Amino acid sequence: MKIATPRAISRLISATGRAAGAGQARLTVALGGSTRTRVVVTLACVLSLSSADVATVGASATELRQALHIGNTELGLLVTITSLVAAFANLPFGVLADRVRRTWTLAAAITCWGAAMVWSATAGSFEQLLLARLLLGVVTAAAGPVIASLTGDYFLESERGRIYGYILAGELVGAGLGFGVTGDIAALSWRAAFLILAIPAFVLAWMVARLPEPARGGAGALAPETPADGRLRVVPDGSAPTGPDTASHAGQPAPGLGQPPGTGATGRTTAQELAAERGLVGDPDLVLTADPRRMSLLEATRYVLRIRTNVVLIIASACGYYFLAGIEVFGNEFARSQYRVNLAVANLVLLVIGVGAIGGVLVGGAAGDALLRRRHLNGRIMISAITATAAVLLFIPALLTRSLLTSLPYLIVAAFCLSAQNPPLDAARLDIVPPLLWGRAEAVRSLLRSAAQALAPLMFGLFAQHVFGGGRAGLQWTFAVMLLPLAVSAIMLYRSLRSYPADVATAAAAPPPQTFWPAVPEPGRAGAA
Repeated sequence: MKIATPRAISRLISATGRAAGAGQARLTVALGGSTRTRVVVTLACVLSLSSADVATVGASATELRQALHIGNTELGLLVTITSLVAAFANLPFGVLADRVRRTWTLAAAITCWGAAMVWSATAGSFEQLLLARLLLGVVTAAAGPVIASLTGDYFLESERGRIYGYILAGELVGAGLGFGVTGDIAALSWRAAFLILAIPAFVLAWMVARLPEPARGGAGALAPETPADGRLRVVPDGSAPTGPDTASHAGQPAPGLGQPPGTGATGRTTAQELAAERGLVGDPDLVLTADPRRMSLLEATRYVLRIRTNVVLIIASACGYYFLAGIEVFGNEFARSQYRVNLAVANLVLLVIGVGAIGGVLVGGAAGDALLRRRHLNGRIMISAITATAAVLLFIPALLTRSLLTSLPYLIVAAFCLSAQNPPLDAARLDIVPPLLWGRAEAVRSLLRSAAQALAPLMFGLFAQHVFGGGRAGLQWTFAVMLLPLAVSAIMLYRSLRSYPADVATAAAAPPPQTFWPAVPEPGRAGAA
């Protein structure tokens, strides 16, 4: 066996560095410049950290049970308490997202997040760990409302589905890291697994605090610095910038904050323009005329829950995340028992499935945007409905077989479809809710979604252990029964194809955000309330 020489190691490191640099350059071109890439990657990392924490609990299941002398029910409770507390903490963070500087709010929450992870790593009993998870639930609640509001204001509405795909990919990457990296570390020490997650939290808080605060309502959207074909932009005077980071040329302002959003002459989004062209009229009782910032939390909640399509999208999203939460906590154990593999192989299987899920969020968001650009008003909803249906059908054969090679293709494509529905749904919600309510609307959605995620580990654990008798068969039947909520959500998405156009028209009839909030933030305030 040859020992690698220092020169060979140096070449390997050099090749890795070149590959990483090429990948970064491609991502920068794909996302439209370094500023936009920094925003997308930072927001994706926030979701990645949250997802990695949940997945680490699942990957550490065996070690936690042995160290703390707990069962599946208590293990599910650890995740449930975090999600349940986060569900209700979403509401105050939704109010803050609509009224104060969002980047600083999120940075402060992530700092507390890191402290809660350190506490989790040092817990000496199940009760102490449960308290640490309770605090973690409070601070993780900031992510949903703040990221939704920032995404709507940072990026042009015609590309929000695609951008959401990149951001949500961070959630799946985090789950993969939780299973594949911290999960393996947990085999040696579950405390070390939690502690390792605390370190990037403090770095991420610093990164978020340094993000620019966009103007409200998309008036300061980050315009792409390079077109989709990857060629450098030629500015109006005919000169070409020397790179994607060029600030300005011939007196032209740099693309970025303060540039007009990519909407039509009326200031409406593409979906809203299509609704107007077709003569669709919104519900006069739902047209928002008052200043949304003056609405109380209760008034805002009542309003967003009166939007029929919004309710359907919330339920569909909650069902998808409910099933995903069950996979994150019990997927590793299910793979080991169902397909008769060891821990390392089970982690590898989940990582491969995760790659399929990442492909789903990237393709699903882009596909919804493409249909909208081709003047299919219901394009984003249709993509979500089709992929939700396919996910249910593909999971069935994967659950019935005990052969890993036979089930793996089904699992990969099912994961692809399960995740592909989320970016179009997230983008579609921003077209049916007035911009100054985005934070609170996302808080309501996050509350119900988090409640579903909170119930999932507990319900999966209870069904597997007490309803179906535990063991391999218990988990197999539990996953099969839990496909029913996914099927219901798919049916509801098809029904929402009728209500979505009218709800888009209703949102379009509201006054533009600049009526209540200046399009360009005052110097030194950067869009804060």
